[in-house]
Amino acid sequence: MRTIVAAKAKAPTTLALKWSDGTRADVDLQTMLRDRRLRALRESSEFARVHVGAWGHSLEWPSGVELGADALWLETLSATGHEDARIFLEWRLGHGLSLAKAADALGLSRRMVAYYYPES
Repeated sequence: MRTIVAAKAKAPTTLALKWSDGTRADVDLQTMLRDRRLRALRESSEFARVHVGAWGHSLEWPSGVELGADALWLETLSATGHEDARIFLEWRLGHGLSLAKAADALGLSRRMVAYYYPES
């Protein structure tokens, strides 16, 4: 399981993320921050106070806002040019499918699916 190793605010809505598998990405959360539950992060001073949560499974802010690693990984896939992997992962998880069951549903081998969508 991938975890967040480091996070730093770079701009009013952008985070520089480093993942346990070595992936790095600048992730723009502008769209996410429209959610009223994340209102506190619209203040640049609060957004800048980001820190990695316990065991790297989330990001946390002093205001009590948390963002889970799963949601941030989806944003990282988009930010790193892997939109196809993001769409596949959202489909797979949305249907509650393991990698093997997704492969069965598509009529492919698990190995083939893992080869084409290693980020999922």
